[in-house]
Amino acid sequence: QVQLVESGGGLVQPGGSLRLTCAASGFTFSTYAMNWYRQAPEKERELVAAVTSTGYSTNYPDSVKGRFTISRDNAKNTVYLQMNNLKPEDSAVYYCYTARIERGVKYAYWGQGTQVTVSS
Repeated sequence: QVQLVESGGGLVQPGGSLRLTCAASGFTFSTYAMNWYRQAPEKERELVAAVTSTGYSTNYPDSVKGRFTISRDNAKNTVYLQMNNLKPEDSAVYYCYTARIERGVKYAYWGQGTQVTVSS
């Protein structure tokens, strides 16, 4: 059974930093790409970071590029999101995500989310 459990969210002042952690279990973690998404109230869920299975390649939207860093530790089945220079518009619930395709069917897995609030 695939499980993704996020932690590390909280309240931080603008300009501050947080590191989110996603602990994965129930699948061969080292063979899956991993993503972080976020969703603010009344907004669509958006991708904020992606990392390949090896960790060698990452991708970010312009809104977080240069401030967020995704990384993974395949020995610990964990993916991280380091967020620096946080802005109020970064406030959202952050979700860990992965997916696989089996026999032409896509199976998507989400964590329960962790709240990040950036406010003075």
